[in-house]
Parts: sequence; C-alpha cells; structure tokens
Amino acid sequence: MSDTNKNDIDIGSVDDLEPFDPFDDELDDDAPPEPPVQQSKAETPTTKQAKAVAPESDTNPLDAAINEAESKEHQSLYEKPPVFEYAGATENIDDVSKTFDELRIEKSADFPELEDGKRVSWTVEYGKINKSVPDPKGTSIGKMKSDIETSKEFVDSLKKAKDKNPVCKVKPRVTAQSKGTVRAYKGVFTNMDDAQASGKVISIVPARDGKVYEIRNTEMGKFITPITGCDLLSDVSAGFIPALPLIPMDLTMRIVAFFRYFTRHGADNEALINIFWDKHNREFIVDAPEQAVTSVSVNSNISADYADERYIHYMDVHSHNSMRAFFSATDNADEKATRLYTVIGRLDKYFPDIKTRISNGGKYHEIDPGEVFEIVSKPFPQDWKDRVRFRDPHSDADSAAETLWPTDGEAL
Repeated sequence: MSDTNKNDIDIGSVDDLEPFDPFDDELDDDAPPEPPVQQSKAETPTTKQAKAVAPESDTNPLDAAINEAESKEHQSLYEKPPVFEYAGATENIDDVSKTFDELRIEKSADFPELEDGKRVSWTVEYGKINKSVPDPKGTSIGKMKSDIETSKEFVDSLKKAKDKNPVCKVKPRVTAQSKGTVRAYKGVFTNMDDAQASGKVISIVPARDGKVYEIRNTEMGKFITPITGCDLLSDVSAGFIPALPLIPMDLTMRIVAFFRYFTRHGADNEALINIFWDKHNREFIVDAPEQAVTSVSVNSNISADYADERYIHYMDVHSHNSMRAFFSATDNADEKATRLYTVIGRLDKYFPDIKTRISNGGKYHEIDPGEVFEIVSKPFPQDWKDRVRFRDPHSDADSAAETLWPTDGEAL
C-alpha cells in the first residue's frame, strides 16, 4: 500500500465525467454566481450569441461585420430627411433649416386651410415618439428632429421597436374641419386621362381653350377651376430668342433701297427678299428670288441655290410700297412656315415703317424689329441732354411755359 500525496486530487475515472456543455444553464449550487454581463446599447441577441461562441476580440470579423451593419443603419436613420405629411400628401423636406411656420406658408399655396397660422398646430411623429411643437415660428425642423434622436426616450424605444429605421413625420393639424380627403399630391399633366390615371389629388392640366386648370379629387367629387399662377409651371412669355447674330445694318439698308426703287420707279409695286444664314461661312445672305409682283401682291419661288442644308431660311421680307406696314390676310395664309417675317411700308417717306413677327407653325406673334435687326446708334453731345428739363403736364399753355422756363433760373 502506497501513501497518497496530500496534493493529489481524485477526479475519478474518465467514464464518470459528464460531457461539458458550454451553454448549460445549470450551475453548481456550491459555486458562487457569476456577475451579470451588462449589454451595451448597440448589443443585440445576435452579438450575444457571437460572443458565447467566440471570445470578444478587437479583430473578431463577425463583431466587426455586425458593428458595421449597425453603424450604417443608424447613419441612414439620422441622415434620412423628415417627411411632410398632410391629408394624404407626402413629400420629403430637403431644407431642414426651415421653421415649421415657414413650411406652413410654403404649403398653404396647395392647402389654403393652412394660411391662418393661429389655427395650425404641429406634431412630429418619429417611431413611437410623438412630440408637439410649442413654438412653430422659432423652431427649425432639423432642430426638432435632432432633439428627438438624441433623447433617451427615443433611443430606448428604438431598442424595443421592430422597425429600426423609422421615418420622421412632420404633421400639421388644422382646428377647422378639413374640406375633403387628399389621397395623393400634385403633378402637371398634358391631358385629363393622364391626370386621372396618376391618382394625384392636385392635377395641373392645360386645356384647348388656352387656359390652365387645377383639378382636385376629393371624396365629395372633382373640383376644377382655372388658375393664373402655379409654382409647378414655368414663367413663359411669347417672343423670340435669337440663336443667330443681328442682321447687319448694311444688309437692311440694301433691302430698303431695293424696295424703294420699285415704289418710286415701278408703279408702286411690292417686292420680296429672302434672308438665309450660311452655316459654313457664318454669315447672312440676302437673295432676291424670281418673282411676279403687283401693287398688292408678290408670287415667288425660293431659289434652288439655297435648298441645301447648309443654308437656314431665316426671314422673308416683303414691301408694302407707299402703304403702311401691316400683315394682311394674304400674309396670314402664306406665312405658315416657322421662321421670321418682316414687312416694310411707307417707302415713299424718308423713314419707312417696319413690322416683324414670328410664325410658330402658323401661330403669329409680333416682335420688336430691333430684336433681330442691327441698329446703328451714334453718340450725341452731353450738353444736348443737359438742356432738357422734365415737367408735369399742364392744360394751360402759359403755366406750362412758365414751368418749363422758371424765372429764377433754377433747374426742375
């Protein structure tokens, strides 16, 4: 019999040992309880399992991937723009520096019931958090959103929420009764069929009568009214914006001299000139085509020399001999092509009359000839201008003369 070392511990045979289970929840009654592991704010059940399988490490690839995904989720949450939501209309608020009252004024163009700020209150719904806005004029939308995001209440609610990426909804409420339900927002459409198919509640549609109409669909019915101003439409006015230089003055004077010849020496007949733009040489060309003329008409053919794509038929110019310059019914019937047209009359006078218009597919609009013809302006002496005084109109000639030439010599 051998002595047993006091330091030896009998652990029994290997067969007596139970398999070790690292996830066994049963603890030895004699063993002291382990201190609870505190879960970090960003820790999820997935990360807890990952830590049970592999010890926490700065280089753990699973932890790094989880942290990166959570970081992207939170980043997208904070960078996501708030949304204006009212009566079924939804639109991102890109400029969060606006106050709630500035947003109200902007949206009152589409929702007139928001015009009276005293009757409008605001709430911000962000996930499970609902906050009223006590000072709409002094509170910016971005500040309100940021205050909610940094609050403990929001962070705690986000942990428990299934939706980890909620939308920050900015909602006005009017104390007066709403005038119908809006199911969508607004858009511009070329016809009623497209407007109807869009599902938009506010539709802007131009009509055959030349007017623009605003159409609102509500549960009560369809409201249609003409409008004169709409922020969805551009400011457009009739006219001509030249892409080519002004027609040089010397060419204009040659045309006038040609017309004046037939007025004075051709039995007061009319005549025609065509003006082309040479795209290769970047210059205007004046052409007198073959034509048969009378005192009230011109029949001509466009010269074959300028039928090539190198030339742009820019303008037709015809004369009205000693008559005033105007566009006749015959001109309206002939001048259908999209280009410029000019008529020059009173060629028996030193200064002739001149009128210019555009034809936009047979739809006419007169323009100032100075928009397409070069005008030579010569400077005049400064003392000429200094000798001119302005006065109020007077019916009495004596009082007008007295005002024009004050007796005390002072300038008006």
